[in-house]
Amino acid sequence: MSIMTHSSSDPAETASKILIVDDVPGNLDLLTEALEAAGYKIMAVPSGEIALRIVSSMPPDLILLDVLMPGMDGFETCRRLKANAVTRDVPVIFLTAKDEVSSVLEGFGAGAVDYVSKPFQTEEVLSRVATHLKIHRLTRELQRKNDELQAEINRRCRAEAAVERAEAQLSLITKQEAQRWGISAFIGRSEAVVRILRDIRRLQHHESTHVLITGESGTGKELIARSIHYGGAQAKGPFIPVNCSAVPAELAESCFFGHKRGAFTGATTDCPGYFEQAHQGTLFLDEIGEMPPALQVKLLRVIENGALTRVGDTMERRVTCRIVAVTNADLLAEIETGRFRKDLYYRLAGFTIEVPPLRERKQDIPLLVDHFLDLLAMEMGIPKPGVHPAVLNDLEAYDFPGNIRELKNMIEAALIESNGGDLGPEHLRIGKCDPGEHALESGTRRSRLPKETDTILAFVRKHGSINNTQCRELMGLGLQRACSVLRKLHMAGILTKESSRRWTQYRLP
Repeated sequence: MSIMTHSSSDPAETASKILIVDDVPGNLDLLTEALEAAGYKIMAVPSGEIALRIVSSMPPDLILLDVLMPGMDGFETCRRLKANAVTRDVPVIFLTAKDEVSSVLEGFGAGAVDYVSKPFQTEEVLSRVATHLKIHRLTRELQRKNDELQAEINRRCRAEAAVERAEAQLSLITKQEAQRWGISAFIGRSEAVVRILRDIRRLQHHESTHVLITGESGTGKELIARSIHYGGAQAKGPFIPVNCSAVPAELAESCFFGHKRGAFTGATTDCPGYFEQAHQGTLFLDEIGEMPPALQVKLLRVIENGALTRVGDTMERRVTCRIVAVTNADLLAEIETGRFRKDLYYRLAGFTIEVPPLRERKQDIPLLVDHFLDLLAMEMGIPKPGVHPAVLNDLEAYDFPGNIRELKNMIEAALIESNGGDLGPEHLRIGKCDPGEHALESGTRRSRLPKETDTILAFVRKHGSINNTQCRELMGLGLQRACSVLRKLHMAGILTKESSRRWTQYRLP
């Protein structure tokens, strides 16, 4: 027998498809007529075998299934429908004669959800069909939402696991950084060091206070800044170091405050600046005295308002970070000459730490020597050597213009001179050569210096000094690379730095 397919004239109900399975043509006609009139789309077949063949390609929303049919009866047909993944969840209503009601329990066992007794009552058929279609629709919607909820739960579990892994890694990194930069790394027992350690501990509990650290080059100002950060409540936040003298003037505003895509040539993406990168952490401003006056005004505004606007953007962004500024210049003198803003100074100097030069705390030299021997011997993979008392006497008699950094370089060179043996006065190079030559003759130090060092030093010896522009022209470098090279030579004690309103000059000590 061919399949009879009838369509509802009501477009709103065409989504509900009902399959009627009955071997009696009169029953098919009666049910089809009643259900079509109610707006359902009907498929009618005379046997279970035919029903099983068509459901995979034309899955219905509900099945009306006769119990007694020749060949495969309704119970077996129902069991096979429930075994098919396509029709497993489709509700089945049995069509049964009144004297077959006793077998209804068997029908429920086969997977049916309800039954309708013959002879059919139209209102009863329509009511049961509508009820089970609604239940089926709500069940599918509930299952869909449950699936979405489970997917969201799984996504959140994965996200939480990723966060936990990230936090564990961050905690490990923070712990390592705290161990590396904690106050235990600040070596000394002089009154000045005791005072600095006390200040660091206080500041670790006041993360909103901005700090100004002053002192000569090589005295350990960055170590103090990192100790304040990694020992305090903001340790899990970022520590963003910025060398103000190395930031190109034409890009300074973009570097500090960020920019919007298309704000200028080369701005191909939105980019956060140093302030946003340091949000909920610490922004470390090295050589703050080198900051151009125009940028000082904008820096002051961000500190006062806690908000900034990226270059090319109109949206204001809130930022929260501690600023630790460092300088080896006399900012009060810079204020007098107009090169540094007085109001910015007092904003940055919420708390001031003055780091004395090494020549003013020579009682710390034995401890520092012992510390550097531990550190350098481990780096070189050699046993820690002993130190002749005369070495300490010679070191304590020296003024150390390069401060702690110079002492470390001196101990490193002495270890190389002694070939890993105990250090004696003969291994020290105090006053025997200038710092540039000293550093260059040490193989270990030389490997850490920029490859441009020889050419730059030759230029300085010939002309007396060099600035960023001259370095760029001499070496064919970009501005940032030129600034970085000169800064490294300055940090290594090979060159000294003199600043003026427009230029920074580097000279031999």
